[in-house]
Amino acid sequence: MTSPREFLNELFETAVAAAHPSTFLPRHLPAPPAKGRLILFASGKAGGSMAEVAERFYLDDAKIDPKRLDGIAVTRHGYGRPTRQIPMIEAGHPVPDQAGIDATERTLQLADTATADDLVLVLMSGGASANWIAPAAGITLAEKQALTRALLRSGANIGEINTLRKHLSRIKGGRLAARAAPARVLTLAVSDVPGDDPDVIGSGPTVPDTKTLADALAVVKKFNVTLPPSIANALKDPANESPKPGDAIFANTEYRLVAKPMDAFDAVQAKIRAAGYEPVFLGDRLEGEARDTAAEHMRLAKELQAAGKRAVLLSGGELTVTIRGQGKGGPNQEYALAATALLAGTKGIAVLAGDTDGTDGGGGDADSPAGAYADGETAAKAASLGLDPAQFLAENDSTGFFARTGGLLTPGPTYTNVNDFRAILVNPCESV
Repeated sequence: MTSPREFLNELFETAVAAAHPSTFLPRHLPAPPAKGRLILFASGKAGGSMAEVAERFYLDDAKIDPKRLDGIAVTRHGYGRPTRQIPMIEAGHPVPDQAGIDATERTLQLADTATADDLVLVLMSGGASANWIAPAAGITLAEKQALTRALLRSGANIGEINTLRKHLSRIKGGRLAARAAPARVLTLAVSDVPGDDPDVIGSGPTVPDTKTLADALAVVKKFNVTLPPSIANALKDPANESPKPGDAIFANTEYRLVAKPMDAFDAVQAKIRAAGYEPVFLGDRLEGEARDTAAEHMRLAKELQAAGKRAVLLSGGELTVTIRGQGKGGPNQEYALAATALLAGTKGIAVLAGDTDGTDGGGGDADSPAGAYADGETAAKAASLGLDPAQFLAENDSTGFFARTGGLLTPGPTYTNVNDFRAILVNPCESV
């Protein structure tokens, strides 16, 4: 077998490959409309690659008249892909920027031109909540940026964050579907959220919203988020309530989930079995503080090792970090850092945690680390350098720790996003 680090890296790469749009999207693409236009809207971290794959399908395979193909794609900075006809815009994530506002206005204006003869094809993935940014009346971009930063630091999960986003937007929470009516709207979505909930993925721009203004205000209260007057007033304005199930605007809409975290884990488990290990899958919907989850998973790993198992503990979902320090790093790196503190003097256990989109945390740079690797040697190296993992945890500086110990996972943009991938390799002590 390759080294533990190489093996875990291969598992991460297997997960990413299974979730890439070139693997799954072509078989889900619909035929062009009998007449009218095919209007393609793409957004999110996989938005660029989904648009690339779809454009190639319609121009080269379906042979659609290029004059009948229209649209716009917006994706995270560094995640753009080459297209021939569909404009490709790169915008801010997780904090929105002016490029996102401009691209979203173009999206809404084009949606307004859709007719009953047109098919509006929405290709969406995680990251669309930041890339499609159209603040509700009276709210500035700077105010939305400040709110996003506050929520990212608060420890709120993605569902809670998107509950607020949907009630402060002119595109989220079903509003894109409203703008595209009376055209047929088909959404093909890649899930990056625990539970694969359509009204959470990308903040549900084409589906009914099950949350209310009251739910949004409850999130504000729960996390003690300070709001400027404009946002506080918007959350009390009935005009900002989102369309609900049963609304007539959804009569000609369809939503299909075409890739989800479980697809990636199915491919990974097959590779684990082929290598002679037992996959122990803890689920693809895990939420909670990264450091607490790491401690529980390390306990399970040590139990498996004590029982003489050759296994790989797998888990997905979206963990959170309540930021108290001034360091850098996201939940996957913090998970690996918390595990490092428990690996001192341990042999036969190795950990890799990474975000399948290729970046972890809120830095927004396409070349930021996706996560980190750790084992007993990591703990020993830290000790030799005089580094205390607990101190780095207190400062939320997992990137700083792994930059010095050599554990960073840096695949670069993956052009997809099915959320977190975590794997703990367990070998019996006597085989080490």
